[in-house]
Amino acid sequence: MTRKVCVITGSSSGIGAASAILFSQRGWNVCVNYSRDSGPAEKVASICREHGAEVLLERADVSYDAQCAEFAARVQARFGRCDAVVNNAGTTKFVDLNNLDGLDAGDFQKIYGVNLIGPFQMIRAFAPMLKNAESPSVVNVSSIAPLIGGGSSLAYIASKGALNALSLALARTLGPKIRVNVVAPGMVDSPWLRNGLGAERFGHMLQSYESASALGTLVHPEEVAETIFYLAAKAAKTTGEVHVVDGGRRVGR
Repeated sequence: MTRKVCVITGSSSGIGAASAILFSQRGWNVCVNYSRDSGPAEKVASICREHGAEVLLERADVSYDAQCAEFAARVQARFGRCDAVVNNAGTTKFVDLNNLDGLDAGDFQKIYGVNLIGPFQMIRAFAPMLKNAESPSVVNVSSIAPLIGGGSSLAYIASKGALNALSLALARTLGPKIRVNVVAPGMVDSPWLRNGLGAERFGHMLQSYESASALGTLVHPEEVAETIFYLAAKAAKTTGEVHVVDGGRRVGR
């Protein structure tokens, strides 16, 4: 098989779906992943096939190590290779940052399980295949939350900060063969965020975000996907970096 293969977790909607479609448009085969509802993932897979990609549709919860290992085994059996892993699956609990009683240990464990432990387990499971690729890469989807000290909850902010640190350590550990980079989006117009916040709260946050951003705009999934593709497929001399895509929110105005 000459077409490269990209595995994208959490790719049934939002940034993950946009990334899967973009990779398929650029001539890659893709693995579309979901953890619960297969319907949206099947639609993404169908679009990817229309662009000529061979698609593996895989249900897996990345917080479970065994499911990550099984995922890798099925990719090996189907494609015999993996050239890039995009760790996009994520979760949160929407809790105001001043509400310290709104989070408990279980919330932290669940959020860390998906946002931090999941990427580690996926990288470990796919490392043997990545090491056999010509120019392998990992892209971890983080957030500007730990860079600005704001976000959907304290647990989410902390989990993404830990993911940034893990990515830097793995860039050193897995180099020079495997590159590991991070994309850190700002507020993204996605169903996940709209549904999590609710229409009214999303509208208020959008207005606040745009007024505080140097470019006066939030970010769209397709724009983040372009950066993910660049880091995975083009940035051959870049590793251990956090690339911010936030409409200038961190810069401010």
